[in-house]
Amino acid sequence: MLPLPDLVRHLDDLLATRDTPDYGGALNGLQLENSGSVQKVAAAVDFSSRTIDGAIDAGADLLLVHHGMFWPGAQPIRGVVYRRLKRLLDHDVAVYASHLPLDRHPTLGNNALLARALGLVPTGEFARYKTIAIGVRGESDLPTAELVARARAFAEREGGAVRVSGPSGDGRRTRAWAVCTGAGASSETIREALDGDVDTLVVGEGPHHTAVEAGDLELTIVYAGHYATETLGVRALAEHLSSTFGLPSVFVHAPTGL
Repeated sequence: MLPLPDLVRHLDDLLATRDTPDYGGALNGLQLENSGSVQKVAAAVDFSSRTIDGAIDAGADLLLVHHGMFWPGAQPIRGVVYRRLKRLLDHDVAVYASHLPLDRHPTLGNNALLARALGLVPTGEFARYKTIAIGVRGESDLPTAELVARARAFAEREGGAVRVSGPSGDGRRTRAWAVCTGAGASSETIREALDGDVDTLVVGEGPHHTAVEAGDLELTIVYAGHYATETLGVRALAEHLSSTFGLPSVFVHAPTGL
């Protein structure tokens, strides 16, 4: 058993929660208290009825999520919003959310871990946002088809699928790559990739126009799934708490298909 304030303090310091800019709905950090202590941790990508039920069924009293309680913005506490909150309060489950702080962490972050899962070694930063970089980049010399195959195997293990835009056939080689998990494909990341001579961009998802641009710009974009590419950080964070504090942990798998 660990006092909740001690655990929150550890997470805030580890993730540089207070110093990391983010989108308005992220509200990184402790989003819901419990009665004051933690005995078991559940981790999930998204805050949802499915993940709340999974945490409760596992006997957890802390739910770690990447996309938190307020991700859709302010909502009246009625209907599903009320039912979610009531379930948490009835079972004394706290909620801690970490979005960009977890995306960018050098060892526990989604981007560093996805690069490692694909057999890539980061040597620099990518995907600038305000004062920080969210993603990673590096150099390699491998067939692009091989990188796509690795991404496909990874995504399928996490309940997702891979789509590819731009050149990826025989003879195409990946020599400079960048990774930005989640909704990582945008006009801004494409421009940053081109300015940095990146030939292959690995992301979770992106709007339709990014796939159109990829072909015209000779940039390979590997869309490995928003959910799949962001399973890594929360799972690693829960495992970190287990090894640091001896708290048992569980990952609640709730794929969205996106």
